[in-house]
Amino acid sequence: MYLGIDIGTSGVKAILVDDDQNIVDQSTAPLTVNRPKPLWSEQNPHDWWEATSTAVKSLDQFKRSGVKAIGLSGQMHGATCLSDKDKVLRPAILWNDGRSGAECQTMMTDLPSLPDIAGNLAMPGFTAPKLMWMRRNEPEIFSKIEKVLLPKDYVRLKMTGDYASDMSDSAGTLWMNVQDRAWSDDILALTELTRAQMPELFEGNQVTGNLRSEIATDWGVPKVPVCAGGGDNAAGAVGSGTVAHGDGFISLGTSGVIFLADNQYRPNAQSAVHTFCHALPGLWHQMSVMLSAASAIDFVAKLTGYAQPGDLYASAKDHNQPSDGVYFLPYLSGERTPHNNPDAKGALFGLTHETTQNTLAQAALEGVAFALADGLDALKGTGANIPELSVIGGGARSRYWGKILASTFGIPLYYRDGAAVGPAFGAARLARLSITNEEIADVCTPPKIEFTIKPDAKLQDRFAKRRPIFKSLYHNTKELMS
Repeated sequence: MYLGIDIGTSGVKAILVDDDQNIVDQSTAPLTVNRPKPLWSEQNPHDWWEATSTAVKSLDQFKRSGVKAIGLSGQMHGATCLSDKDKVLRPAILWNDGRSGAECQTMMTDLPSLPDIAGNLAMPGFTAPKLMWMRRNEPEIFSKIEKVLLPKDYVRLKMTGDYASDMSDSAGTLWMNVQDRAWSDDILALTELTRAQMPELFEGNQVTGNLRSEIATDWGVPKVPVCAGGGDNAAGAVGSGTVAHGDGFISLGTSGVIFLADNQYRPNAQSAVHTFCHALPGLWHQMSVMLSAASAIDFVAKLTGYAQPGDLYASAKDHNQPSDGVYFLPYLSGERTPHNNPDAKGALFGLTHETTQNTLAQAALEGVAFALADGLDALKGTGANIPELSVIGGGARSRYWGKILASTFGIPLYYRDGAAVGPAFGAARLARLSITNEEIADVCTPPKIEFTIKPDAKLQDRFAKRRPIFKSLYHNTKELMS
């Protein structure tokens, strides 16, 4: 058995994968996000650890006793700051936190070569601007920082006692020279930090340490190796078999990501496309990222009185009517690709007395699809050819939404076995690779296709007419909403 653990934003997922790559058990423990001020998004790192232990111990006791290795994946960019004796100094500032917009401008001005080194523009979601914000606004806390860890790497520290991270997750801090796969002293100096405050870097399929004896006993697993793992998107790519140049997937989670694997470093920062290291040696990847995808639909579900988000998907499917004059802008936490605008706001437009709960459900699904399509266009602007995409993440459960997405993008979508637990499955694969010396291509095969959703010609035509209005709503209101 191989144990994959994904430290997500809304919950921690743990899965057990056997030698035949079958998911034999899985469990989830929920997490909540705190928003104490506008644009702020935080979590208590101790909650990650508690949820991880809960998720692991909820797995079948006999099966987890046969675990050979553990892999980690997790939400990217979260700033977990520790003092001496590994004391957490403050709540972790998360990937969808937008408070550090001014610091991003400062970083770009003070180091014009930053995009060339890091492969990305400075954006509030990344870790480095968060630390510059802390230096300016919380100097007493900043002065006590001994280590800065990403969410999954804080969990690793609790598991093994090691300060370690992988290339893919660390590339999202903005402190790395992404081409050289190493920390950048120049960018660290911008935030008055050094390599000594960073974890040691590993490739995702390398072992970083072993599970502590007391944790192994508590979890009911052997004292096994723990591998570096990957950021959630890179780990999801490993899980979906997206490991060769040109392979791609779309992740429908809290955020929405379109991911393309590459065998070379090809940055295009000015289009707000992300370029990071992959979780496997010698590979990189490009991403378009929107900050509120399934979470934006969850928001509309709550706003409009659905008992559960799943009820919104079911209602829209049953109604099966395009939203016509109603539009939803899903920019609830600002936006990255293609707008790079932390001040972007969400909106419902075109409401009338005839607007129903079903109409709003449909508008939510269409609005997120349109925003994802903007990111797809940004990737195509780099010269990428995207003939199809695999689908992973919790939003993969809705085939009706899949029809909307495929028709908006104009390409087929492949839904694969295990799609809803993609990053955790990828983490389990990385765990396997870390101890077996198998060929990557032999392990990281695409899971079997369960079904394919092709574009609907009528919906394609309708959405093609609606998308320009969607775009104009953002551009015509962004100054008002800043």
